[in-house]
Amino acid sequence: MLKFHYKYMNQNKKRILTGDTPSGRLHIGHYVGTLENRVKLQHEYDTFILLANVHAFANDYRKSEEINKNVYEVYLDNLAVGIDPEVSTIYLESGIPETLELYSYFMTMVTHARAIRNPSVKDEINYKKLDPSMGFICYPILQAADILGFNADLVPVGEDQLPVIEQTREIARDFNKAYGETFVIPSAKVGRVARLIGTDGKLKMSKSGQNAILLSDDEETLKKKIHACYTDPSRIHATDPGKVEENPIFEYHKAFNPNKDEVTDLENRYRLGKVGDKEVKEKLFVAMNNFLVPIREKRKFYEDRPEIAKEILIESTKRARKVVIEIVEKVREQMNINKLIK
Repeated sequence: MLKFHYKYMNQNKKRILTGDTPSGRLHIGHYVGTLENRVKLQHEYDTFILLANVHAFANDYRKSEEINKNVYEVYLDNLAVGIDPEVSTIYLESGIPETLELYSYFMTMVTHARAIRNPSVKDEINYKKLDPSMGFICYPILQAADILGFNADLVPVGEDQLPVIEQTREIARDFNKAYGETFVIPSAKVGRVARLIGTDGKLKMSKSGQNAILLSDDEETLKKKIHACYTDPSRIHATDPGKVEENPIFEYHKAFNPNKDEVTDLENRYRLGKVGDKEVKEKLFVAMNNFLVPIREKRKFYEDRPEIAKEILIESTKRARKVVIEIVEKVREQMNINKLIK
């Protein structure tokens, strides 16, 4: 049996709660949107990272095997980008039943009209063309239970999740007004790139949309995706002036190429029709492959040692549950909900 321990358990630190719904492997948009902030802030905050497998059932409750597979892939992606399991607590949502208790209380506080007008819910329904379950419509309320169950101060999220955080803040304020100061009012933190365009030029990169560069892509797959990437469709020849704005190739250069002089030179020459797509894409491949090499190596480390990965998840979920139990006990006390059986 491995002996796993945390380096940091400082109760005086402010707390982060963030996480992912396991609908597929994570991509580069997730990295600049939220993963990068998780890695940077994990030593500054007491950090909890949610593997939201209960949330995933709201998409399709019949796909439990697929959800379990995706949970593990997302878990490995978090470890691969630099989440330190001796510092951060990465846990399984279903391992904390107290979250669902909190969710049930919050469900009584949100009107049906408020639930269905959440922009994050509406946008996702339209994008995926869903006939949504009640679980899907109410997923921001479950997310509020995830966040407030840790009394998180800060929630690193993608731009599309800002309305969910605002609804969480509303629930916290309403509860505090009704029962006294119980919850911290959390703040959101969006990454340095709020939304990364898809490889097909569409506004959103999607795990399920086949328009994403995954953090787990191997070198050959990365090369194929970059060379097939959408560019300026009005540019027929390399000598034609090209558009840099809303061009995925240049969006990725700005996000992942550390050689800013090279990026500026490519942009200027592209606008003037003095560089072809081939050169721009080849230089992007070099920059992105260099970025992904250490991520692939860290991922392989855990893939080759599943016993370590499993122990981390088990012990982390135990630690996370202790935190939530303490907060839910306070909620029950504030609500005086068990008065008749005491």
